[in-house]
This record gives sequence, structure tokens and C-alpha cells, in this order.
Amino acid sequence: MITMTDSAISAVRRFMQSTEAPMAGLRIKVEGGGCSGFQYGMKLEESVTQGDEVLDFSGLTVLVDENSAALLDGVTVDFVDGFEGSGFKFENPNASNSCGCGKSFSA
Repeated sequence: MITMTDSAISAVRRFMQSTEAPMAGLRIKVEGGGCSGFQYGMKLEESVTQGDEVLDFSGLTVLVDENSAALLDGVTVDFVDGFEGSGFKFENPNASNSCGCGKSFSA
């Protein structure tokens, strides 16, 4: 399904440690929109929703809703830190087109 690099796992853990409330995990989802038709979304969640696929990456819980699961199959999530800024990067081998921002794609 999804692959997360060590850099992405470390970045998410840093974000989770800075929250006041305990977090159940990181939600990764796909929504309609963006410049290419679909866009990736990420947010920290306090609880698991019924129907979520629950993935474990070295103790980091990642939550994926059933509607997003097929569109995220084979995706690698990385965290890059460079001169032009830092952020999460999605590599989707199933995307027929991606935009320059790296946050949206078409299937």
C-alpha cells in the first residue's frame, strides 16, 4: 500500500510531539481538487474512524480511509528539507499526471 521514508516518519513524530492532545496517528487521504484533479491531504487525528485501514511504520500509526486506499496504493511519502523549503513529497507510480507543486495528481 503506502511506503513512508525514514525522513517522513521522523517529521511526523516531531509534529506529533508538539501537540497537546494525544494523537492516534497521521491520516493520509485523497480528495477531489488541486490543479490535476485529485490532491493529497494529511492531518493528525485524535481517533481512528470506523473503516480506516490502520498501518504501522516503526511505531507510527497511519490511517487511510477506504475511499482513498486505492488511489494511494504504491505511493511513497517522503519529507524533503532543502534550500527552497521543506515539506512532504508524494511519489505516485499510478498517477497519469502530476502538477509541479507535488500535491496533486490525476489517475
